[in-house]
Amino acid sequence: MKKSKRRLFLLLLTFPLASNAIAQFNPIGTAYKLVWQDEFDQESIVDTMYWSFEEGFKRNQELQWYQKNNAGTKDGKLVITGKREQVINADYDKESSDWRKNREFAEYTSSSINTRGKYEFQYGIMEVRAKIDTAMGMWPAIWTLGVSKPWPSNGEIDVMEYYRVKGEATILANAAWADEGQYNAKWDEAKIPFSEFLKLEPEWPSKFHLWRMEWTEDVIKLYLDDELLNEVDLLRTVNPDGFNPFHQPHYILLNLAIGGNGGDPSGSVFPREYVVDYVRVYQK
Repeated sequence: MKKSKRRLFLLLLTFPLASNAIAQFNPIGTAYKLVWQDEFDQESIVDTMYWSFEEGFKRNQELQWYQKNNAGTKDGKLVITGKREQVINADYDKESSDWRKNREFAEYTSSSINTRGKYEFQYGIMEVRAKIDTAMGMWPAIWTLGVSKPWPSNGEIDVMEYYRVKGEATILANAAWADEGQYNAKWDEAKIPFSEFLKLEPEWPSKFHLWRMEWTEDVIKLYLDDELLNEVDLLRTVNPDGFNPFHQPHYILLNLAIGGNGGDPSGSVFPREYVVDYVRVYQK
């Protein structure tokens, strides 16, 4: 971490400041300690000791082609850039029924990074300070997946998702686990119309906000700017085989999807940016 940013972080722990800084988790006086962090101070590039990159078409029939070049660091922040550009699909097969293969081109690019195999944790507090892109077609997310079993049996925690629900811009805070039948999930969802945030703060999209997950053996609590959005009782989150996917380590994902639940991006001006100031994990 650069000295300037580390000094600011230490000051915040000791002297809470006004505005967004008030909402930052302060471990002083608690049993929690900072155990992992990325302040994104490594100049220009994402630290590959912490993060891996997804490549190509991945999920939800989204429009973007994930590639490493769309993620970088600038001024101590991670910047994931969504672009309107054509990329040839190297796996193209016009006869295939798989949407990942029967598209000859991708018309958009973005990045998705994750800590799988590099950093995983079970229980604790994770805090992410970020500025999300709320343009039509954008689907930014902060989430975790369990390390064992395929989805959804591994468990998914959506600390933050922003997309369109029945055409309405929405902030979501969710957890998912397995239901009967392959790839069927049970969801504990919170869906808050984005208009509610704009009523209180018209400049909300241009500012950084704090997302926090508090995860214990019994409960997952998901916060936005210190407001509790969802509380998931882990007595309920048991797969049909008896396995609880939230009683195992999870890894962290940050991505900007385009299209899919995000809506039609064709009328949006590109490039788009999803900016993350830091990711911090605290444990007892």
